[in-house]
Amino acid sequence: MQLFIDVILPIPLEKLFTYSVTSEEAEIVEPGIRVAVPFGKTKLYTAIVYQIHDDPPQVYEAKPIHQVLDDAPVVTPTQFKLWSWMSAYYMCTLGEIMRSALPSAFLLESETMIVLNKDKEHDESRLNDDEFLVFEALQHQQTLKADNVGEILDKKSILPILKNLYDKDVIHIFEEVREKYKPKLVRFVQLNDDYSQENSLEELLKNLNRAPKQRDALMAYFSLHRPDKPLVKVSELKAASRATSSQIKSLIEKGVFSEQLMEIDRIESYKGLEGSPKALTPIQESAFDQISENFKACKITLLHGVTSSGKTEIYVKLIREVIDRGQQVLYLVPEIALTTQLVSRMNRFFGKELSVYHSRYSLNERVEVWQHVRQQSEKAKIVLGARSAVLLPYKNLGLIIIDEEHEPSYKQFDPAPRYHARDTAVILADLFKANTVMGSATPSIESYYNTTTGKYRLVELKERYNKLLMPAIEIVDLKDKYRRKRMTGHFSDRLLELITETLNEKNQVILFQNRRGFSPIVECNTCGHSPQCLNCDVSLTYHQYRNQLRCHYCGHHMNMIKTCAACGSPDLDSKGFGTEQIEEEAKALFPEARVSRMDLDTTRGKHSYDKIISALENREIDILVGTQMLTKGLDFRHVKVVGIMNADSMLNFPDFRAHERSFQLMQQVAGRSGRTDEQGKVIIQSFNPFHRIVQQVSDYNYTDMFNEQLEDRRNYHYPPFYRLIRITLRHKDFNKVNSGAEWMAKALRLQLRSEVLGPEFPPIARIRRQYNKNILIKIGPGQPIQKTKEAILKIRNSFLSVKDFRPIRVILNVDYY
Repeated sequence: MQLFIDVILPIPLEKLFTYSVTSEEAEIVEPGIRVAVPFGKTKLYTAIVYQIHDDPPQVYEAKPIHQVLDDAPVVTPTQFKLWSWMSAYYMCTLGEIMRSALPSAFLLESETMIVLNKDKEHDESRLNDDEFLVFEALQHQQTLKADNVGEILDKKSILPILKNLYDKDVIHIFEEVREKYKPKLVRFVQLNDDYSQENSLEELLKNLNRAPKQRDALMAYFSLHRPDKPLVKVSELKAASRATSSQIKSLIEKGVFSEQLMEIDRIESYKGLEGSPKALTPIQESAFDQISENFKACKITLLHGVTSSGKTEIYVKLIREVIDRGQQVLYLVPEIALTTQLVSRMNRFFGKELSVYHSRYSLNERVEVWQHVRQQSEKAKIVLGARSAVLLPYKNLGLIIIDEEHEPSYKQFDPAPRYHARDTAVILADLFKANTVMGSATPSIESYYNTTTGKYRLVELKERYNKLLMPAIEIVDLKDKYRRKRMTGHFSDRLLELITETLNEKNQVILFQNRRGFSPIVECNTCGHSPQCLNCDVSLTYHQYRNQLRCHYCGHHMNMIKTCAACGSPDLDSKGFGTEQIEEEAKALFPEARVSRMDLDTTRGKHSYDKIISALENREIDILVGTQMLTKGLDFRHVKVVGIMNADSMLNFPDFRAHERSFQLMQQVAGRSGRTDEQGKVIIQSFNPFHRIVQQVSDYNYTDMFNEQLEDRRNYHYPPFYRLIRITLRHKDFNKVNSGAEWMAKALRLQLRSEVLGPEFPPIARIRRQYNKNILIKIGPGQPIQKTKEAILKIRNSFLSVKDFRPIRVILNVDYY
């Protein structure tokens, strides 16, 4: 009986694709295993087997698979269930989820290989210069990759040349799949058994008298090896004896050492330090008991604890209980920056049971964590990671902790799947019947609302650990300060006074400005012209440290202009300010202080976060200037003053969540101060000091903010009362986007009972030479969400079947906020 397999390909296909398998292959193939399959005319892809059946496809003839790549499944049945939910809810394909979930080292794609046709005599005079270069290279090498041909010819477009050579019967072209993941192999040496006796060893040392370096290497081996570990790393041996590779090689060739290659992890195991978690205070103990009690009736609990209330200690106790039951724990954090501090804290209690997973890891490192989680290894009982960690192959998950659950970083925007890690984690926990704890000092309005409807349970920590005082918040009226000439640069006299006082006491300061660069606009004072990005509808931001104007959307950059490009005037001025300008002003105002900056520009390297955070913890930085990276749950013991340079830019952002996000950012950054015995101080500088949100932040009044925002959202039909789906149409032709958006909006209004807003251009309409136009769909209570989504997909498919609209890219973003 002929058997078939349905596979998920790592490309955006609406349906699964079917291939035939032989009876031998059918015995080793099972759901979750990778197979290499042909797709299209020549391309080979890595696909995941979804199911095995005996039903042939009706529309096309099933091709045979190319090869089976695994002995055991790399994807679990629970992952398939989660992927199916994500595909239906976020309106994306299984292939897009597969590409996002699997480490890219698993996604082998074929390489085009070129070999010389040796069955024919070749007339070299028929070849042009480029063709002859390729022909000559193939005389020396049996095969060439297509990329190698590009390097030989120093050309990007090589297809015409290869086609000509193929047409002239000079070359054969074929596709070859290559494994990207390479285990890390380390060389070890061991003393040969022949020299284990004292007599033979004495004889050997005599013989080596004429080779002193080899003798030193042997003596170094004895100092490094232990009876329980006779293997010694070659690198350590070379360092201890100062021997060269050739000297070690000579000892191996003489039979003194035997050599072994051993596979080791790229990620070193964390060594647990002897330390038990702090004893919980009575308030923490009470919160822990409430959470445990809540889990009996409801699997999801929201822990609303003020900043520095000791939420992590409660998490540690919850984790220990789950690990002792032999289950896995997922600890989600919004930013890689947070993992640095958390790893050192969790390492203290859990050591080798901890694995970390995030996008700064290399391909091979990610594969190793994936394998540890799938095999339920001792090294992966706890997985600490950013949003992508929710897609790992857990087998026995008992608890999910979502720290700082309000953070927008949990939402993936590009590419698809555009999932929210918090919501996906809730579904993952449900699949395992696991418990979920969400923690935040400023919960998202949706999560807090769910506690009022009984969907989640609420536990509150209303005071700081050890009854520390909350920071005292002062609001500075910038209008008044500028009028009375009490500003120095962007610093008010009150902020300068507090910083001076803090530095004299040998404490630290954080200055928060949620914009990187030096200034967002450079303007000519003569004609008013400001340099714009060539690819986007946005002005270029001035970055002083590179002396460049840069676009933060597409990366386009140019050297800072000396004169206006429009009128030639040298009278240029910068408007607005970013972290660079604050850093420069701080250095000028406090020349003795060590000033540093933490934003996207200074944290691009793999260990750049660690360096800045460690420097602040070790008191090597006095003033740290930063963007919202500073707000995410970091714990700095010696920060006594926080300055929010300008609260208004956040409040005036054109978004329905602007006020909620402003409250969260200001409250979180304020919480970085005064985390030891002395009360911290926070200065909020604003041109509108009586704004409701600024007042609510200064009073720590989350409940008032929640009630006001909830009422506005109920009146204007926004979440949590309405679901939102944003459809973005994208194309380089302005008129095409316009006509396409009008057609789609009209079709949606005819088909749906939901509110359809738009089409409307966003504030920045053109990004990377592509125009964007948005349509917003609001799905109200009582409306069938799944049927609405199905109708949207049908309309999208009809839209793409119109010849004029086919080049337009349609992006569906569910819960886009």
